[in-house]
Amino acid sequence: MPDFSPVLPSTTSAPPSPPHSLSAKTITTSPNPLLPLYNLAANIPIPAKFKKAKPSLRLQRVKSKDEAASHDVTKLQTSFAILPSLKQLQTRKWTLWDLQHVVTFGCLAFCLLITPSAPFIKSAAMGLLAVLLAMPATRQFFLPSLPIWVYLFYFFASRFIAPEYRPHIWVKVLPALENVLYGANLSNILSAHTYTILDIIAWIPYGLGHFALPLVTTVMLFLFAAPGTTPVWARAFGYMSILGVTIQILFPCTPPWYEGLHGLEPAHYGMEGSPAGLKRIDELFGVDMYTTSFTTAPVPFGAFPSLHGGDAVLEMLFLQYCFPRFRAFFVGYVVWIAWSTMYLNHHYAIDLVGGGVIAAVTYYIARTKWLPRPQLDKTTRWEYEYVEFGDRPRVALDEEYGGMGLGLLQRRGSDEWTLGSSSSFDSMSRGDTLCGSSSSSPNILSPTTPNDDHHGGDLWSKVRTTSPRAVGLTGVVVEEEQREVYVR
Repeated sequence: MPDFSPVLPSTTSAPPSPPHSLSAKTITTSPNPLLPLYNLAANIPIPAKFKKAKPSLRLQRVKSKDEAASHDVTKLQTSFAILPSLKQLQTRKWTLWDLQHVVTFGCLAFCLLITPSAPFIKSAAMGLLAVLLAMPATRQFFLPSLPIWVYLFYFFASRFIAPEYRPHIWVKVLPALENVLYGANLSNILSAHTYTILDIIAWIPYGLGHFALPLVTTVMLFLFAAPGTTPVWARAFGYMSILGVTIQILFPCTPPWYEGLHGLEPAHYGMEGSPAGLKRIDELFGVDMYTTSFTTAPVPFGAFPSLHGGDAVLEMLFLQYCFPRFRAFFVGYVVWIAWSTMYLNHHYAIDLVGGGVIAAVTYYIARTKWLPRPQLDKTTRWEYEYVEFGDRPRVALDEEYGGMGLGLLQRRGSDEWTLGSSSSFDSMSRGDTLCGSSSSSPNILSPTTPNDDHHGGDLWSKVRTTSPRAVGLTGVVVEEEQREVYVR
């Protein structure tokens, strides 16, 4: 009789494998017909870019507080130590651009030479200047502004130049150029009919704005522009003014008011100046704000170039570069002061053109080499983490500094003696241009100019959604996919 008792499975036999298992044991023992495909897939290497790299950690020395503060582009000097400054001058590598200091101190020495003898006062003033330039806390303000102080000293000291050393005074040159270039004397036309309301409108930019706006511009650039903008502005303003006074001394020309008082008869040194249209302002308010000062002006025949026009153009160029939203307002101010100088009978139109050309050249040199670029997502100077200088194109492989394609461009000259110098890093080390990414070309970092950066946006209204920031951990560098994030 057949045995119908149940057959129990053996405890030593292997359990059945899942039908779709991909284990090595199943593949080797199962007669799966897809075995060749599994073997083929196992032998195909996965490209490196699709592999998830394992982050590797390496230790990096954590910077001290002093070292971290030295790279803060918004930090101001607080040290009053003189010896480190003297050692810094001894080890400094001087360049051709340091000839600016030769010009500054040469002009200062000339002023000391022609002014009346006062050895005690002059020695004390020069000693005080040396101390102010030696202490870092004061040098950061007085060294960039030194050309402005020298310009003021130069302007007022020029009255002491002996007449026998002065050149001939040109009376007919500017009126002739005015008629040749414009077909008429624009200053005489604009000043032919005067009204009280027009006097006040012309007095505001010429008699007030000209003296107050340089200080206002300095404060605005210091608070709201990129760190390092104010020193460049101060030096540009000072050197432009020194050049303007030098041209006025070497090429003295009579202003329009002289033609109204004396015609085209020859002028000579010792003649008094004239407040021209500003005399009506003194009569209107019953004070002597301009009559005495313009009558005894140290450079009465300094019509060309017009520093009223030159200063206004330079202020407009710097302000529109940093605050392009108000560009129309700044340009309008230049037009306003240009009209006022001719309406008040102080300058010809050719004088304004000369001053504007000098200001434009000065600004161009400063912008292309030293002027920090504004960043659209920053409102005040304290929001900047890095600063980029000039508007020349840069290549990622920086041959000058020996970079190996890493874009680690550090500004040369980490002291205030170099024009526009800073201890900050160039933003190329972060892979960005001023207000955008350079991803369109991995090897070329495109130049950024105000027109490119601020078209359709500006410092106050356009905000960039991303900004390069370092990840602050604990002194550990994470390497993943051949990228390094350096942390503080």
